[in-house]
Amino acid sequence: MQIPIFTVDAFTNRPFSGNPAAVCLLENDLDEDLHQKIATEMNLSETAFIRKLHPGDDFTKSSCFGLRWFTPANEVPLCGHATLASAAVLFHVQKNTNSVLTFVTLSGELKARQVEDHIVLDLPLYLTYPQILQEVEDLIKVATGDMIVQDLRYSPDTKKLLVRLSDTYERSVLEELQVRAQHFLSAEKTGKVKGLILTLKGGSRGKEKGYDFYSRYFSPWYGVLEDPVTGSAHAVLSSYWSEQLGKKEMLAFQCSRRGGELKISLRNDGRVDIAGQTAVVLKGNLTF
Repeated sequence: MQIPIFTVDAFTNRPFSGNPAAVCLLENDLDEDLHQKIATEMNLSETAFIRKLHPGDDFTKSSCFGLRWFTPANEVPLCGHATLASAAVLFHVQKNTNSVLTFVTLSGELKARQVEDHIVLDLPLYLTYPQILQEVEDLIKVATGDMIVQDLRYSPDTKKLLVRLSDTYERSVLEELQVRAQHFLSAEKTGKVKGLILTLKGGSRGKEKGYDFYSRYFSPWYGVLEDPVTGSAHAVLSSYWSEQLGKKEMLAFQCSRRGGELKISLRNDGRVDIAGQTAVVLKGNLTF
């Protein structure tokens, strides 16, 4: 059996930065257990599987596809960067002729469209609620040491904990913070956290590009110690920072080692457009 497979760096226009995802094009149904085996083999934070929904569908002409995402450990309900990567394969490699693609997923229908040199994802927007420090104190301590935490929020829909560091810190402090995410598992006692976001207000200090906010994202619960650039975390961050900054259009930077940039636009329908660029770095076939 042969399956076309691609590696795409998402939220960057430069190869070997941004967040890499593997993308498989499924001409036919794939045995359920093989999805996970392939994702474990690829060993990237996500492997996406694009499938045809009807017998006559075509990767170049059809506009609606099924989409699933797997980490090396399990299937996940939403993945932004692998959706961006999937759209890039259809638009740029398969030369899909539609202006908008629709993906049927565990998080409902997600749309992707091309706008100049970006691909725009239409994602759910997730609200956050104040989180009591005492409940997650051990986890915060492991994540941030003795840094000053300015705000603490929880997103029940995504099970993500948002930790805002003090505005007095520079971007470099967040970038250089040594985070031992493998220790989160034993420190998280509530059972309700599956992802931890560290975030910092942006600033137009010096020559820096005007980013509205910075972040890093950790999800050892899903087998991902640190994710390079995370669309789903920005579906949470967007609602938080929009409220804090009074803005609907924002530019964000996720300052992992690989780094990546996201253009954010809150929509009037309660969803969020997250735009990014992509670089296709590998094309081949899985053979088994």
